Amino acid sequence: MSFIHPETMEEAAINNLMSRDGFQFILTSMLDNFVGFTPLGIVLTLMLGIGVADKEGLLETFIKHTIVKAPKRLVTYAVVFAGVIGNIAGDASFVIIPPLAAMVFYNLKRHPLAGLAAGFAGAGAGFTANIIIANTDVVISGISTDVMQGINPDVIVTPVDNWYFLLVSALILPLVGAWITEKVIEPRLGTYEGEVEKSFEEPSPLEVKGLRNTGMAILVYLGLLVGVIMLPDSPLRNDTGGLVPSPLISGIVPILTLFFIIIGVTYGITVGSIKKSNDVPRFMGEAIKDLSGFIVLIFAAAQFIAYFEWSNMGTWLAVTGANYLQSIGLTGLLIILVFILFTGLLNLLIFSGAAQWALQAPVFLHMFYLLGYHPAFIQAAFRIADSSTNILTPMNTYFIIILGYVREYDEDAGLGTLISLMLPYSLAFFAVWIVLFFIFALLGLPFGPGIGVYI
Repeated sequence: MSFIHPETMEEAAINNLMSRDGFQFILTSMLDNFVGFTPLGIVLTLMLGIGVADKEGLLETFIKHTIVKAPKRLVTYAVVFAGVIGNIAGDASFVIIPPLAAMVFYNLKRHPLAGLAAGFAGAGAGFTANIIIANTDVVISGISTDVMQGINPDVIVTPVDNWYFLLVSALILPLVGAWITEKVIEPRLGTYEGEVEKSFEEPSPLEVKGLRNTGMAILVYLGLLVGVIMLPDSPLRNDTGGLVPSPLISGIVPILTLFFIIIGVTYGITVGSIKKSNDVPRFMGEAIKDLSGFIVLIFAAAQFIAYFEWSNMGTWLAVTGANYLQSIGLTGLLIILVFILFTGLLNLLIFSGAAQWALQAPVFLHMFYLLGYHPAFIQAAFRIADSSTNILTPMNTYFIIILGYVREYDEDAGLGTLISLMLPYSLAFFAVWIVLFFIFALLGLPFGPGIGVYI
């Protein structure tokens, strides 16, 4: 089988991986595929910083303080907001936030399952949104960049390319989650009559002092960063003095890594979790250990993308799909909506966003690139669909853990109970996020620095 490549206008054939050449490629490229896979080095570097902030308790204390210190009328918003930004701590947000939110609601004489649902909705359905660049941005953009290297090496997707859109999302989605909790979930649950044996521990005065010192460290770091950017011949600006593109954008991962190390060390020294210099690399090592499953996933994803590219199957599917869509006149934003809905359904079967994007990106990034769409725009469409249905699928690794929390307040609860509890959140997040996505697209608002709808 062969096809005409639309960029080179040359005939390209499907290559057989089971052939002699294919077998040689599998053996000789395996190490290069893995070591050269873009997300690997980026994620490991960033986790060196996040690991320090996470392992000595900063992120958990921040999340807890955000919920506890919120005014009573804003507690629901604070719970969902803490869940949304909790992806800074990775998947740990699924374990930390829902039970914590349940206890907060119980102490306020509200139904604990409503708090648990609100926390799970923020952590799960809003997983990809955040106010700062997080590990998720690094992983997804790394896969996009790696795929684009086989299509157009000049097109690079950076971790900040969806930041503006996800920043706005992180502020709007908690409003949606709070409304669903107070207007739909709590009236349905009624009054909670049971008793809870667990006690709730607020952040200690020392931990609060640690957060205060951390805030001062953040201000100092950001002040220095802005000062360097404002220098007449700043090394963070490009040759024309601009910021898009610039070393600031391309070097965002080292900048973030240093940021997390500084705030982690500041907090750790204040609360006493860091007593000597070798505590810092120890926390870094523990964070890398937690990435063992991710590294295995990346190994498989790297091989899949490399084999798919070598075989020309991805290109054939992309070209065939793009030609078909052009022939029926379906090249506008409607096809993006179809892609979002398809991704949301596929997420019910493949929970890992990295794994799902590694499967979809080689085909859809190329296909939509041939239609003129920017890969970062398509990536944003993927991310809202990939997150919104996280809380509905039993394929979610933490689904059973959350069900265990639910059964602490309702012994008769089963999978159906949890799914019905989370369904309003999933549908509402999905609908509002799609509307917000198309508002950005139709108004020409940038999804990130210099990133629009089209290439």
